[in-house]
Amino acid sequence: MYARNAATHLRRIALALGAAALCASDAAAQQASLPFAPGEQCVYRGSNRLGRIGTGTMAVEGPVQEGGRRTYLLRFDFRGRVGPAVISDQSRSWWDPAAAASVRYSKRERSPLSSVTQEVRMDPATRRWTTADGEGGQMATAAPLDELSFIYFLRTLRLADGDSYSLTRHYQPGRNPVTVRVVGRGRMRVPAGEFQTIEVEMRVRDPERYNGGEGVIRFHLTDDARRIPVRIESSMPVGGRVVLSLQSGTGGCTPAPVAMARR
Repeated sequence: MYARNAATHLRRIALALGAAALCASDAAAQQASLPFAPGEQCVYRGSNRLGRIGTGTMAVEGPVQEGGRRTYLLRFDFRGRVGPAVISDQSRSWWDPAAAASVRYSKRERSPLSSVTQEVRMDPATRRWTTADGEGGQMATAAPLDELSFIYFLRTLRLADGDSYSLTRHYQPGRNPVTVRVVGRGRMRVPAGEFQTIEVEMRVRDPERYNGGEGVIRFHLTDDARRIPVRIESSMPVGGRVVLSLQSGTGGCTPAPVAMARR
């Protein structure tokens, strides 16, 4: 009887280890299929109707531990000048690639007209978000996203002609839904070269940032598996409509120019 019990116990351990290995392999496969990975860094030239105003960088770092999870640190930095006014934006998102969800978000935006500081933690298990100031609330999803991680999540979507999405993934329920639609395909020339791209429109709700409560962000993503943003059109409190055009890249942010691309 002891031998039978021991054998049964060993089989259970083997099954448990096998299940854990399967889960780990599934998570690894999911992360391997992502169009971005740590080491990717894209450098952008920022401009508005008056000309060049600054430089921006989008990067993926890590993995790093955050909230007991293995996360990618998504980073956006912009610094520029509009006339005598200095503007800056530093955003960070700790994103769990296995769950496709954010667990922490920070933002520091500075301009002569406004100053924004955010520090948000998200708990997908309880569907709660809280800030360093004690604010918080219930989330509409167990896989939340923030402003920065939404851009990276956009790259994981199927973007066929005519595709559109209505997403309730923002951690603040009042900012939902975020709508995404494929506008078309074509060539786009930026300082880094000329590329075949997919044009995508994203509409976001943000009464504090956009007049009328809704903003429109346009992305030109490379029409390949990496979906690298080569051009981003948005707006800032100072500077109005701002265009970020890919200038250079390393660690995966090196799309093939259109002359070399295959369709």
